Amino acid sequence: MKIALIDSGIGLLPAAVAVRRLRPDADLVLSSDPDGLPWGPRSAEDVIQRSLAIAEAAAAHRPDALIVACNTSSVHALPALRARFEPDLPVIGTVPAIKPAAAGGGPIAIWATPATTGSPYQRGLIEEFAGGVGVTEVPCPGLADAVQYADEAAIDRAVAAAAALTPRDVSAVVLGCTHYELVGERIRTALQQPGLPPLVLHGSAGAVAAQALRRTGELPDPGSGTEGGLTVILSGRAAELPVAAHTYAEGRLLAAVSPAR
Repeated sequence: MKIALIDSGIGLLPAAVAVRRLRPDADLVLSSDPDGLPWGPRSAEDVIQRSLAIAEAAAAHRPDALIVACNTSSVHALPALRARFEPDLPVIGTVPAIKPAAAGGGPIAIWATPATTGSPYQRGLIEEFAGGVGVTEVPCPGLADAVQYADEAAIDRAVAAAAALTPRDVSAVVLGCTHYELVGERIRTALQQPGLPPLVLHGSAGAVAAQALRRTGELPDPGSGTEGGLTVILSGRAAELPVAAHTYAEGRLLAAVSPAR
């Protein structure tokens, strides 16, 4: 089995690790666009074209499913990607985990990029899944870029700024950008209040990995003894994992157990 993942940058690492944990034997193809970063300020049409380009590079390796491990790409490019590749290649998008977060009763916060915060897309998800629950939308300027380049000081500043905008009584936080899952524990530490129950973080990696298996008709097999391979494509070029990826546990895990090829 082979699963491809696309993202603007290293935000695809959490979903890749989630797939690896469900099916250690799966070959992974990671295709991103470091030459085009950042995607946030780009027009919808530009995001669509760049998403198609990195998806084509991944599809050339004949995967069984394609995970769009990027919120920005999922918002703008998912219809175009599905029109291009389905039904031959199942395409799985990433949706912020507002529904499971709201199921806990709230209040909740949604951390997202400034472009996504307050967008019709996100507001629609809130109306559909979080009716009657207190929701605070928190813009996180600079956080995705800081995570992408493993800029520790910039990560600290961006997390602190977003934490200052987050109500102290939230019970759960939706990580509305896949990059944020790489610094989830730092976000939790910044937000956890003394005397309150442990804060729950809701990312999307586990859900999209499970959906990819369902779409391919495969079952989880965490005990598989075979280790799958890893193919890395950066803006269409065969490469190794970016240096910044090794800063995070997810990147180190993939590098340690997967021979690059």
